[in-house]
Amino acid sequence: MNEGVILGLMREALTVGMLVGAPILGTTLVVGMVVSIIQAATQVNEATLTFVPKLIAVFVAMLLFGMALWMMSTLLDFSAGIFANMAAYGR
Repeated sequence: MNEGVILGLMREALTVGMLVGAPILGTTLVVGMVVSIIQAATQVNEATLTFVPKLIAVFVAMLLFGMALWMMSTLLDFSAGIFANMAAYGR
């Protein structure tokens, strides 16, 4: 393996990580902002209040986006590419 192949694999790993993680992180961001706005409006400053809605939102997002199978297919394609590169450049 040369430097170009390794850099390409690293770039692809970062891209796949961002693609797979973005929907769940975006959902968490939106739920956190909504809960923060509600806390600011009601002046309830409880730190643990944000944990349960975020936990439920992440669980629902993983069910929705995981069931769409694009997350799984993206990860499987990346894994297959990694193994193909290992076989091509292995000794």
